[in-house]
Amino acid sequence: MTQPSARLLVVDDDASLRDLLVAALEREGWLVAAVADATAAEQAMESFQPDLAVLDIHLGHGVDGLTLAKRIRQRNDLPLIFLTEQTSVEHRLAGFETGADDYLPKPFVLAELVARVRALLRRSGKTSGGVLEVGGLKIDESGRRATLDGEALDLTRIEFELLTALARQAGHVASKSTLLTQVWGFDGYDQNLVEVHVSSLRRKLGTGGKTLIETVRGVGYVLRQP
Repeated sequence: MTQPSARLLVVDDDASLRDLLVAALEREGWLVAAVADATAAEQAMESFQPDLAVLDIHLGHGVDGLTLAKRIRQRNDLPLIFLTEQTSVEHRLAGFETGADDYLPKPFVLAELVARVRALLRRSGKTSGGVLEVGGLKIDESGRRATLDGEALDLTRIEFELLTALARQAGHVASKSTLLTQVWGFDGYDQNLVEVHVSSLRRKLGTGGKTLIETVRGVGYVLRQP
């Protein structure tokens, strides 16, 4: 049985950034509520009951994100990710001391935020754990099993994560840097890592591997819908 989608709360006073975050997070299949201040956030905690919250530290009015995090922590242990323009060690420590699980300085890459959200949801046991299907390919995220035309695929952990990342955005090109962030959690690695693992993955997918995972020269890879 597929678990319900994770519920995410976004708190940021920048309307354009809120819209961008909502679009990116909903694209991953999560349910998202977005608010501009701490008062609305506390109301959403009761009505929406999120599984994870993304908080801007410097909110436009009312209490700031640090104070909001302390209030949330008094009632709930859900994972918290801070967003902030401040990158000093002091600000990072202040965030972690209020109970933050992660900290992302602005500006940030959306793919990195998505990867960190997914990692925290998985760690907390709140990940949606659904089943992805692309043609004859079926991926059971919670059971960590993948089959192609009913035949089980013997995949390493990285190969499974890579195939899952491609399946989540089937039909859309994923850059190597995006895949590095989503699978390895960091975009500073050598991009040849992606090429090597895609090559291995194609071999395990058999004769249809190259057709299923297509190379877009100079950009990245796309898992094609049949």
